[in-house]
Amino acid sequence: MKTLDSIPTGKLERAGKLMGTGAKVGVNYLKYYGNRLTDGPNAKDKLDRDNAKDIYNGLKQLKGSALKVAQMLSMEKNILPQAYVEKFSLSQFSVPPLSPPLVRKTFYKSFGKYPEDLFDTFTASSVNAASIGQVHQAEKNGKKLGVKIQYPGVADSISSDLALVKPIAIKMFNLKGKDSEKYFKEVEGKLLEETDYELELAQSKSITEACSFLPHIEFPKYYPELSNKRILTMDWMEGQHLSEYTKTDFTKEVGNQIGQTLWDFYMYQIHGLKQVHADPHPGNFLVGKENQLIAIDFGCIKQIPDEFYVPYFEMAQKDNINNPQVFEEKMMDLEILLPTDTEKERQFFSEVFHQMLSLFSKPFHGNTFDFSDASFWNEIATLSDKFQNDTQLRKMNGNRGSKHFLYMNRTFFGLYNLLHDLKAEIKVNDFQKYLSKAQTLNVIA
Repeated sequence: MKTLDSIPTGKLERAGKLMGTGAKVGVNYLKYYGNRLTDGPNAKDKLDRDNAKDIYNGLKQLKGSALKVAQMLSMEKNILPQAYVEKFSLSQFSVPPLSPPLVRKTFYKSFGKYPEDLFDTFTASSVNAASIGQVHQAEKNGKKLGVKIQYPGVADSISSDLALVKPIAIKMFNLKGKDSEKYFKEVEGKLLEETDYELELAQSKSITEACSFLPHIEFPKYYPELSNKRILTMDWMEGQHLSEYTKTDFTKEVGNQIGQTLWDFYMYQIHGLKQVHADPHPGNFLVGKENQLIAIDFGCIKQIPDEFYVPYFEMAQKDNINNPQVFEEKMMDLEILLPTDTEKERQFFSEVFHQMLSLFSKPFHGNTFDFSDASFWNEIATLSDKFQNDTQLRKMNGNRGSKHFLYMNRTFFGLYNLLHDLKAEIKVNDFQKYLSKAQTLNVIA
């Protein structure tokens, strides 16, 4: 793969790169208008492929939050056309890395030393490259290490990058009015946290220690003395990326075990720690030789305040979903319904969210749930198409829900997709025994 000798870091330079990408997309549309009469339905498929390719090629040169947006969108399998999902999925762990000279320069600028001054061996070429940083293999005192190096300028460009994509997001998600700012601030805050490797180090140590007793899951050890705000050093973990593993011929039993481990890990964090690894894409998980799950990235952690946690999970209970009075109270608590709503808006959004929650909370309403069930995913696709084509919904103010929905919904939708890829059937409440054990061990209060 071709390496990068530089990354655009200035606001104007990055804006120019995005404008160039936009111009290519414009040309693709002109071609599409000319081809659709002769190519029929194939013309739209070709447009999607060409646009996905050009948009991804532009974003991967920028890296940072621009590429992170593509990574987040790659998880929306039931919303984006397949061509975009396939291309944007590359942002999870396979993008052009920094060249070895730029790696040394970046490392020295951050640490005041070159890699060879700190490690016994250091691979000049990266092993994995993603949106915010790339990983190199190193060795010190006979121990294999993974060294994550942040791309230069990434932290400084987050606000300007989001300002560039803001008009697109406003149109895409039908956000109106000054209240939309809270959602952008939530995303901006999380992206800034992901560029602070000292914070990631603290989060990684805290969560991995609290989850260390969970079975069938492993975590790397982290090394503060070999880390700083832009460099993070941890144990090198041997395994296969989850996205690659799910393409292999694994048995139903193994898929269920890995899926159960993943489910219990997430439910334990949410209900026990009241914080959660909010970036559940396949690039953040490995599967080891013994089919154990390995979690390797804790840059994006969502704290779950009680004022959101309580009504969020109360509203998901089947009895409450089907109780109009209680359901409306919870929607008010979660800012889905607003005091300023007209009766028409109140009725409309009550019906919309009742449909959505009735479907998305299904996995919680029984003792087991099979994420390989095609009917569940067909229902999601059908509902998604319905909302996308709903002209009344597009006219309504899309600013609905607490800002905490952004990363909580992202977490659950990403988790559902991983479990679907594993074809896993899970025991829904099995995690409860780990909450009890954690209290015995004094891991949680």
